[in-house]
Amino acid sequence: MEEPLYRTCALQVAQDGYAIFQSVLPIADIQQLTLKLGGSALRRSRAGVRHLLGNSDIAGLAGDPRLLGIAQSVLGNDAFPFRATLFDKSPDSNWPITWHQDTALPLREKHEAPGWGPWSEKEGIAYAHAPAQALEQVVALRLHLDDSRDDNGPLRVLPETHRQGVFSDQQIEVIAASVNAVTCLVPRGGVIVMRPLIIHASSKSHSDVPRRVIHIEYASQNIVSAPLRLAMA
Repeated sequence: MEEPLYRTCALQVAQDGYAIFQSVLPIADIQQLTLKLGGSALRRSRAGVRHLLGNSDIAGLAGDPRLLGIAQSVLGNDAFPFRATLFDKSPDSNWPITWHQDTALPLREKHEAPGWGPWSEKEGIAYAHAPAQALEQVVALRLHLDDSRDDNGPLRVLPETHRQGVFSDQQIEVIAASVNAVTCLVPRGGVIVMRPLIIHASSKSHSDVPRRVIHIEYASQNIVSAPLRLAMA
């Protein structure tokens, strides 16, 4: 992307909590990536694959200047990827996601600290729900391997809800009833940029068209709250 588009991205993400870029990677790159992932011995769950930064293809993708540049426009030049996930919604693996914020971060070690928790462990990596000041150091890029359409369970967001901190489940229900949702329709090769604190959801798919998304998270610094350090996942 050109410099004015990076500035536009940073401004929109700051204001609305998300931004959409209809074309970031060409279809040829997406086809090649899809083939490589299909040939990998990935440990898949019902919803997709966690902890993908250990995959060389995904690590290379996360460091691609076209994606890294977007993250840096929001977080600054020190932005780096720390977690990648494949979400794979299809007729055989189809689920709704209720309104929520993404508040859990992977951490190298468990240290009890004010505002952090509850803690859990996923595939050997410690996770804790984080306070707002740590989550404000993070942005996610969702690269679409398929067209995201009205009928295949697209992401929906509640604009500007990222600026008000971490909400309880009850507060999220109240907000979702009063804020107009935006449906994020993105073609193959497009990217949604989003803050983890924006309230978001997705419905079940009603289509035979899959919706596969590589969700890559970037942070502005490794130490999110001393002594807590992000794990690479």
